[in-house]
Amino acid sequence: MDVKAIAEIGCNHMGKMDIAHEMIKMAAQFCKVDIIKFQKRTNRELLTPEEYQAPHPNPANSYGATYGEHRDYLEFDVDQHRQLKAWCEEWGCEYSTSVWDLTAAKEIAQLKPRILKIPSACNLDFELLEWLATNYGGELHVSLGMTTPAEEQRIVSFFEDKGRSQDLVLYACTSGYPVPFEDICLYQIKHLVENFGHRVRGIGFSGHHLGIAADIAALALGARYFERHFTLDRTWKGTDHAASLEPDGMRRLARDLRNVSKSLSYKSQDVLPIEAVQRRKLKRKVND
Repeated sequence: MDVKAIAEIGCNHMGKMDIAHEMIKMAAQFCKVDIIKFQKRTNRELLTPEEYQAPHPNPANSYGATYGEHRDYLEFDVDQHRQLKAWCEEWGCEYSTSVWDLTAAKEIAQLKPRILKIPSACNLDFELLEWLATNYGGELHVSLGMTTPAEEQRIVSFFEDKGRSQDLVLYACTSGYPVPFEDICLYQIKHLVENFGHRVRGIGFSGHHLGIAADIAALALGARYFERHFTLDRTWKGTDHAASLEPDGMRRLARDLRNVSKSLSYKSQDVLPIEAVQRRKLKRKVND
């Protein structure tokens, strides 16, 4: 059973390419994840003038005098993303990015990553989805936080109409930072598998919770792609660090996902070869 562990660096690099490089090396070599994901925003396009000029809702986490300046500080340009992609490949991982607007999608598509992500906040931006479905040939991964069942159906039907549903991966997600256990709602994975599993490429789980136990349960429920925010230090300045895994947590998650995925099967025969010796030695009152 093939599973993919995704380290979302997002903007946890704090706007520093050297930190981003260190995070890539750590995620790839120590944590041994499969995919490393960043984010791309065109802030003047994505935000209204009022949103851009508003103060950050949590000033202690802000890197600018306004929310827009904060977002600009954390943003990498296309050439920097090109370098991030090269570093990911150098260290043996796949590069991906969440695109938040049409300009960002067009820019990152030039780099030809195999996977692009549409975050929960943008999954009803059908201008964005239309451009990606028509012009981008790779896999399209879509988070479904803050999304109703009717909206989920609309998204899947849209990609079916475009002939792209087999490139679509849907992620169960609760949009909170961090999310308490009672709001993770893992049975949403079961819902996605039952309603869309036969219509799309796959089902994933994008978690913003603490620890890694819920991810293993998500695997048992049918998720195959596992995205977690990644940081080198959860005490760093920024809103996402508290809901992120540090290196040892990400390492254990990737390891446990791969190991547990091997166990999710039925016995291939009534008595497995590993049991045969013990059966002969220990089984009582059986005519063999």
